[in-house]
Amino acid sequence: MIEILIADDQALIRRGLRLILESEPDLRVVAEAGDGQAAVAAAAATTPDVVLMDLRMPTMDGIEAIRALPRATKALVLTTFSDDALVYAALRAGASGYLLKTAPPEHLVGAVRSVAAGDALLDPRITQRLIDEVLTRPAPDARRAIAALTDRELEVLEGVARGHSNREIATASHLSEATVKTYLSRILTKTDRRDRAQLVVLAYETGLIRPGRP
Repeated sequence: MIEILIADDQALIRRGLRLILESEPDLRVVAEAGDGQAAVAAAAATTPDVVLMDLRMPTMDGIEAIRALPRATKALVLTTFSDDALVYAALRAGASGYLLKTAPPEHLVGAVRSVAAGDALLDPRITQRLIDEVLTRPAPDARRAIAALTDRELEVLEGVARGHSNREIATASHLSEATVKTYLSRILTKTDRRDRAQLVVLAYETGLIRPGRP
């Protein structure tokens, strides 16, 4: 069972999201919050697997709330096209992915399952705009974050950033999936990143990959 916390300052949106999610047998909403501070408190009390996080909320915004979440809790940002810069900041803060608020219910359900499983979720309709945002906002600490990675770890990181699954990375690198998982765990530890979504951002920030580069 995947346990979910919904954080949004609009009660009608929270109710709609709850109805969609709880129609699925493997999803359960354990709490709701109307602002970031309440979301952090609810996450500490209920330890959900996934938090559906709005970014524009009173008292404490979604980005601050993401930073304060327990490390084991994944954050899935619900956003609009106008929130590109905020989405970038949210991913750097530790969000596992983002989804447009206009996405159909089945995409929301699939997104929650993907994030709970540890996958990065980057909606393709705004991924290019997000990449543009990353490339115009250099992060001075990014290069230091990958300095300790081995060549093989850099290869795995590049595969993750290109959206490849562990199986695809394993096939391309002539490794077992278990070995790729081990490398991925080491990369997360060495770079102090939460999950795959943050690794994607890191790879672009450091120039490890660039849009259009084969």
